[in-house]
Amino acid sequence: MPAAKVLHRLGARVTAVNGGDGEGPRRQAAELEALGVTVRLGDDRTLPEGTELIVTTPGFKPASPLFRAAAEAGVPVWGDVELAWRLRGPDAPPWLAVTGTNGKTTTVQMLASILRAAGLRTAAAGNIGVSLIDVVLEQEPFGHLDVLAVELSSYQLHWAPSLRPHSAAVLNLAPDHLDWHGSMEAYAAAKGRIYEGNQVACVYNADDVADNSKPRTEDLVRAADVVEGCRAIGFTLGTPAPSQLGVVEGVLVDRAFVPDRQQQAQELAETGDINPPAPHNIANALAAAALARAFGVPPAAVRDGLRAFSPDAHRITHVAEVGGVSYVDDSKATNTHAAEASLAAYESIVWIAGGLAKGATFDELVAKSAPRLRGVVLLGADRQLIGEALARHAPDVPVADLERTDTGAMAEAVRRATSLARPGDTVLLAPACASMDMFVNYNARGDAFAEAVRALAAAEGHSTAAGHSEH
Repeated sequence: MPAAKVLHRLGARVTAVNGGDGEGPRRQAAELEALGVTVRLGDDRTLPEGTELIVTTPGFKPASPLFRAAAEAGVPVWGDVELAWRLRGPDAPPWLAVTGTNGKTTTVQMLASILRAAGLRTAAAGNIGVSLIDVVLEQEPFGHLDVLAVELSSYQLHWAPSLRPHSAAVLNLAPDHLDWHGSMEAYAAAKGRIYEGNQVACVYNADDVADNSKPRTEDLVRAADVVEGCRAIGFTLGTPAPSQLGVVEGVLVDRAFVPDRQQQAQELAETGDINPPAPHNIANALAAAALARAFGVPPAAVRDGLRAFSPDAHRITHVAEVGGVSYVDDSKATNTHAAEASLAAYESIVWIAGGLAKGATFDELVAKSAPRLRGVVLLGADRQLIGEALARHAPDVPVADLERTDTGAMAEAVRRATSLARPGDTVLLAPACASMDMFVNYNARGDAFAEAVRALAAAEGHSTAAGHSEH
């Protein structure tokens, strides 16, 4: 929609294509047609006559017939990020870009907070839900900015061949969206595109290694074609080596952007300045700090920006404590990597999991998390895959398998989880799957969980804690 509107406004002859023909597509079509845009519903396989460029959305997979037709006709395919990049003016602000399997939104929000603390005009945009096209065209309320904090998905990077950020970070790499990309190699390659043409710093996770000790995000840096002089900057939860940021006795320190990297380390903040100071969130803060420091932000602004940051909902949000049991909403944990970080934060857990697996497998997640599991409640389309992994790696853990998919399913899941929990346990919604089989999005899934927990608390005569995000 934003791309079609902008291109039409700029004078292009636009045809919007949607394979659907239901209420939603028709509503969007009416809005576009009122502006003078041609709309074609029910056919997303053939190329409209006279097409010179396709601007796609993530709903179209790379193997879609439309793109095969475009390749045969020599028609280029761009995503919204590529279009935004090409629409920038001559004095456009530089981009500090972030991708990764998990933590992107939190890191970009942290980065924007740090940049604002340094007195810079900035916006967090991209996959975070703010249109990059509107930002680069200085639409209200943005105006001219000094620098952009940009979240990019693997979908967006796949279709952004010209993107060349000032500096970029890949936070981590784990199997996700393999049904869209076709393989882990293709998914990793899409993520690695964020480093192409970097000018100042390629920020990588020094702790992100595969089972064979192969450095995943660092390898993407090695493969990138960057501007001469661009540096590889690592971040680690341990003591940093030269050209890294890390943690020493509860203090975030910088050994990358100091005059003498061999002998000096600059204190940036304390782990207590991060909300919450969970390990994965400290890693997010280090990545944000590295990008900010690459842009010349002073150390005090890193501390002040992290202190000012407050995370979004559905990211390890404490909903309530009922009968000595804590109830935590991490509906945003839509893949195994995110769920693993969530499960690692608690000692004794009744886990609510399931949904759309997106091609993922669950053996590694379950094997690592088994010692922490008091019980498991499974729901959603691909719950059987998690159930099979539990049978292999945690056969003694009680499992409740919910077949129902109606609006009351989450309330029953909370009731079943409560029956399995004991005082001191945490009932954790960390589905490790996408939500669209049963819910509009992960927000709706988290809201349903929170509503069920609050109803439980009211029935038990307990007051619920204020929602407190911890991811």
